[in-house]
Amino acid sequence: MSISRCDLLLRADIIVTQDAQRRIVEGGAVAIDGGTIIEVGPQAELDARWQAERSLDLGRKLVMPGLVNAHTHASMTVFRGVADDLPLMTWLTENIWPVEKALSKEIIHFGALLACAEMIRTGTTCFCDMYLMEAETARAVDEAGIRAVLGEGIFAFPSPAYAKTEDAWPIIEDLHARYKGHGRIRTAIMPHAVYTTTPEILKRSWELAQAHGCIWKTHLSESETETRTSLEQFGRRPLDYLESLGISGSKCVFAHCVDLTPEEMVRMAETGAHVVHCPQSNMKLTSGMARIEDLRRAGVNVCLGTDGAASNNDLNMFLEMNSAALLQKVRTMDPTALNAQAALDMATVNGAKALGWEELGCLEAGKAADLIALDLNQPNMLPLYNPVSHLAYAASGMEVCLTMVNGKILYEHGRYAAMDMDGLAREAVKVARWVKARAHKTN
Repeated sequence: MSISRCDLLLRADIIVTQDAQRRIVEGGAVAIDGGTIIEVGPQAELDARWQAERSLDLGRKLVMPGLVNAHTHASMTVFRGVADDLPLMTWLTENIWPVEKALSKEIIHFGALLACAEMIRTGTTCFCDMYLMEAETARAVDEAGIRAVLGEGIFAFPSPAYAKTEDAWPIIEDLHARYKGHGRIRTAIMPHAVYTTTPEILKRSWELAQAHGCIWKTHLSESETETRTSLEQFGRRPLDYLESLGISGSKCVFAHCVDLTPEEMVRMAETGAHVVHCPQSNMKLTSGMARIEDLRRAGVNVCLGTDGAASNNDLNMFLEMNSAALLQKVRTMDPTALNAQAALDMATVNGAKALGWEELGCLEAGKAADLIALDLNQPNMLPLYNPVSHLAYAASGMEVCLTMVNGKILYEHGRYAAMDMDGLAREAVKVARWVKARAHKTN
């Protein structure tokens, strides 16, 4: 048997591949070369086939694909805990938007760095972000080493990034041009919602997404209040309104989708649209319980997102998996609803599919070497009968002891490769003073 060379041979007690067969390899190994996985299988077989520049023996660890957080507002980490226990529109209009008006590039950059640190620490290797001054978020992503799909939020009113909507388009084009061909950063078109835009904005944004061949993402039917607002403003429910403008298809990614009719779910499935479920944010803002099992049965690709840390209050996808699974069981009063494997799929392969980045979300030959390792010796992970069950129901995210993106280790046993956590902690104290001073003025 001939022996080939690779950059890294990683070994662990358990590998959850999330491949098409949902293979779980005990005593497994992953061969990596040039940031790409070239083989996954039993250690003995890979040891015989590959000579590695470096070997990494993890021992009593579980290796799995990095998680995909398909809906965030990363820099809203600066608002974590500043306005809690409020309904969505009160939270937005009276507490968040007034302070957001004063945001600077420096604070956006800091908030994004802090978000990247939290996601890397808890096993997320790719996230999809809609916020303000996304060039600063892109800069943070580049520095941190994580992956992201980024889109400047488009509104019908001024934002900290632009004085009028017309000025948003050059910003979006510049972001796209700057990161075209970047290995870890992609861009998308992201109008905020039907109630914060206009028909002209939505149509122009859709045309731009088609021209660039990228995803088009918006908040949709997040609550019954949003639906009522859409009916009052446009005489149509949110999805009907978008379709009347010619916006539909597999490039559409809709966040939340709490208030959908069964017929709307069928139409989403027929057009290939994707839904991002954000259970913790929906619960905290009492937006409602999305009918995820109905969406899945209709054939819609449903993935998971945390939403922003201001309405969650974390960016931890393990907690989101747990919440999604348990919430659907209560909503349907069926203990078999949204089982552990389905929850894990939503956090990995389904998210990769929604973002059109299908090199992510599973561990198999030809996929990106984006993976994480969890310590199986942590008390909450013992004993172990079913690895997938533990990932959905027992893990907290704090068992993550290694995070790798593109074959590079970003986090290992408390140490970040490219981030200064002490510096971020010091800066957080200053940012909190700034936010509190302005938040107080709005109350």
